[in-house]
Amino acid sequence: MAEKRKPSSSDTLKTVRPSLRSSKEGFSFLIDSHCHLHDKEFFSTEEAEKCIARAREAGVEKIICIGTSHDDSMAAREFASQHENIYWTYGIHPENAKGQMETRFEGDFGGCCRDGAPEPREDGSEGRDPREVMSQLPIAIGEVGLDYHYEGYNREAQIKLFEQMLQLAIDNDLPVSFHIREAFQDFFPVIENFPTVRGVVHSFTDSKKVLKRILNETNFYVGVNGLATYTTLATPPLERILLETDAPFLAPIPHRGKSNEPAYIADIAKWLAAKLEIPVDEVAKATTSNVHNLFGI
Repeated sequence: MAEKRKPSSSDTLKTVRPSLRSSKEGFSFLIDSHCHLHDKEFFSTEEAEKCIARAREAGVEKIICIGTSHDDSMAAREFASQHENIYWTYGIHPENAKGQMETRFEGDFGGCCRDGAPEPREDGSEGRDPREVMSQLPIAIGEVGLDYHYEGYNREAQIKLFEQMLQLAIDNDLPVSFHIREAFQDFFPVIENFPTVRGVVHSFTDSKKVLKRILNETNFYVGVNGLATYTTLATPPLERILLETDAPFLAPIPHRGKSNEPAYIADIAKWLAAKLEIPVDEVAKATTSNVHNLFGI
């Protein structure tokens, strides 16, 4: 997720691998693997519904709403529960790693420590284990990671939070949506300690050298969004790409400067098809299959 600004489980989750069909655009359906459509700071209820309708019209049939804090993740869960083919993730963004990491899970994670151990409440009863809650609906942990872009970041706190989120993913057998910005020097050493983690590097914006390390040293997918349509970022191979909008941020050409939305995945798919000199249907089939393989939806 870009900076917030107004834009100009161990339990088996039920998974169904849908058959690919042709959309009105003439290609197999698409998936927005990363957006914030549930965030009422950017989308009113009415506008969110309109965005969903436009996405369906554009051939985008599934949408993943990404959590950035406990409260935001619960909002994503509530939003997803009200809509067909919309999914949610649980995540605490690195910008929320502050101080001495005294924050604890609250709400539906009632009284659970970040390390996953239930903490006794004042009345002597135990809080709910996060693994119990995590088995209910989320399809991933994220977005979580490291962000050293702004001055004043707490490196130690971010790494500690990141490690805790990675352990939560492993404990619940969930993939991870990574947010890594200007911090790959710490990302690779951290993930070496979690060799079974699978995931996607959301909104990759680093060098060709770093991309090569991701492709060669990990099994992670790479998120391609509107940034790719107006920058000179290196393009990952199709078998490692997930399409995403990060809506309302990073609208692609020809919508740059506007609020982004899931329907614009179609524009990113068409740009990628032109870039790779392949039919757009091939992009749709491959990237949709990649989302199935990672998230099980």
